[in-house]
Amino acid sequence: MLYDCSAVRRQDRLLEECRAIELLQTAAYGFLALATSEGGYGVPLNFVLRGSTIYFHSAMQGRKLRAIEADCRATFCVVGDVRVVAEEFTSEYESVVVKGRVRVVEGDDERVEALRSLVAKYSPKYATEGDAAIARSKHRTAVLALECESFSGKTKRMR
Repeated sequence: MLYDCSAVRRQDRLLEECRAIELLQTAAYGFLALATSEGGYGVPLNFVLRGSTIYFHSAMQGRKLRAIEADCRATFCVVGDVRVVAEEFTSEYESVVVKGRVRVVEGDDERVEALRSLVAKYSPKYATEGDAAIARSKHRTAVLALECESFSGKTKRMR
């Protein structure tokens, strides 16, 4: 996964790579953007980062899967530590934008491990119950993998 510093126009606002990765590991949700013949499609999603792959769960059919089938290129964005600075007409923030390609995960082993990783991130005290939920619903749950090709991070802090 390439940290693309050139993707940030204002280099004085470049987020440190280690902080960008930390934000990808800890953010509660992100926004997946896809191109479709009907125009753009974006959706907020829970996710988990494993290595250089971001995993999401999904329904087995729908607009998101149709869009991925037509064009697997995607952008994914997370935002952290936002604070509106009203008197300055601005905001402080951190954000990370990932570019890559999305695929539907076919193998059961990878699907189950991705779902377990989601449980570990969002419900860490419920691993046993999570395994039971996965066993009950894996036949009706799609897992999507965004293979990260590049990412960049940006921040603004009032000094």
